[in-house]
Amino acid sequence: MTHLGAFVLVATVLIVTPGPDTALTIRNALRGGRRGGILTSAGVATGQATWALATSAGLAAVLSASQPAFLALRIAGAAYLVYLGGHSLRSALRPGVVDGATGRPARAASGTVAYRQGLLSNLGNPKMATFFISLLPQFAPHGSGAFGAMLALGLLFAAMTFTWLSCYAAVVARLGDVLRRTRVRRILDAVTGATLVALGLRLAAD
Repeated sequence: MTHLGAFVLVATVLIVTPGPDTALTIRNALRGGRRGGILTSAGVATGQATWALATSAGLAAVLSASQPAFLALRIAGAAYLVYLGGHSLRSALRPGVVDGATGRPARAASGTVAYRQGLLSNLGNPKMATFFISLLPQFAPHGSGAFGAMLALGLLFAAMTFTWLSCYAAVVARLGDVLRRTRVRRILDAVTGATLVALGLRLAAD
């Protein structure tokens, strides 16, 4: 229980620290409402669950040790963040048509697209592999039960992330009437777009 409590405390600090997943969730909640934000959160959590499984099975360590594979994943992930950020910046400069009935952009991403963006954003971040490799073994017992313990902790981390990001999405959706006003939305598109681009460039440079 002591180890679990310490893990939850560390995980909470890490999860509430804003990063690309947070920026992407806010972006998609602005475009697709609460559903878009929550499905993005589900995609992020699925990516984390995949990293947790890979870490528990030792595959993440193999990836981390392979410099070419690690570099390729890093560049791909960085390019994807820059791509998404570029779309937001373009929307800020040329705002799309707004649906008068919903107040949402007429071209809001579908639920499938929002989920896929969250999933690919997380899977394309090799820092997640490094993070889980360094974090999970510290709180899991050694020996035959290590696989199950690390996987359980990783899934707990993913569930906590999903809950936190879903709360973000709910708040953004609740404030949607204000946030989707043309001027405000353009500012938020510019901020989230610039943030995603900056995070992508930082990931590529690390």
